Amino acid sequence: MTEPLAAAIRRTIDTKTKPLGALGRIEALAEQIALLQQTTAPVMRDCTLTIFAADHGIAASGVSAFPQAVTGQMVLNFLAGGAAANVFARVNGVALQVVDAGVAGEGIAHPALINRRIAAGTANFLTGPAMTPQQAEGALIAGKAIAATARSEALAFGEMGIANTATAAALAHKLTGLPLDGLVGRGTGLDDAGLAHKRDVLTRAVSRTGALTPAQAMAEYGGFEIVMMAGAMIEGAAHRKVVLVDGFIATAAATLALALEPGVREAMVFAHASHEAGHRVLLAHLGAKPLLELDMRLGEGTGALLAWPMLRAAAAMMTDMASFETAGVSNRD
Repeated sequence: MTEPLAAAIRRTIDTKTKPLGALGRIEALAEQIALLQQTTAPVMRDCTLTIFAADHGIAASGVSAFPQAVTGQMVLNFLAGGAAANVFARVNGVALQVVDAGVAGEGIAHPALINRRIAAGTANFLTGPAMTPQQAEGALIAGKAIAATARSEALAFGEMGIANTATAAALAHKLTGLPLDGLVGRGTGLDDAGLAHKRDVLTRAVSRTGALTPAQAMAEYGGFEIVMMAGAMIEGAAHRKVVLVDGFIATAAATLALALEPGVREAMVFAHASHEAGHRVLLAHLGAKPLLELDMRLGEGTGALLAWPMLRAAAAMMTDMASFETAGVSNRD
């Protein structure tokens, strides 16, 4: 970004018919979008939500309140249009696609499902690596390929995978060095005993390894859908698309993407603060200020979908809102 264009973007915002800074974070969002698109007239017409689904071997250690079969069942629900993500996507005119990154079982046959299965779920990282280095790299490449074909100006990402809050907590801990306890939450609704068990399992799991590179961490503790999402975020940012980061799982994927390619940060918009305990800790570590706070903890990209209209409004403010000069309104002295 050249300084003259950056200054022109700021001047365009500041000379709209409003007091300086009166639109608050919408102005900051407009500036981010304009800088990303390298123009004073940014466009936010279309958004695509990609839901990555996969299963996690750590589920066998009893870290989730729901059985692993729910992952595949929810994939079918997405494909049938019955989930919250489907509803929010329809209301906001967002295209939705579902990717099988590694759901347990034989695989789901459905014409609308994008099959990028790495394996039928990861291995249990309590006792060994979640995936091989080759599987991790394959997931990253698959995510990049999916994002490379997207034509929309904004990319939102959701996920589905029983036990993926456990995976996200372990991965985020290894990537950031943040205390594990602060990252471990109730996930799908664990009671106090279940939460204590989850913390114990994850404490033993992360003690299995020492310091890791990002590539090592994603193979040792990642999930296929998380790694694939990270790849999609990296590729989306490379194409100067806005990357809408959803909740805790997506933010763990964003943390991995940033560890691998720090430059993707300029494309990231953090949609909301999840009710999941570790999300706020991770957001604070990243210095990220989410747009919304709605006490949500569903995933699926639901928070990103609710933030999408704010991106549209921010871009439209740049192009459609009158300036003091064009409106014939007196500016301050």
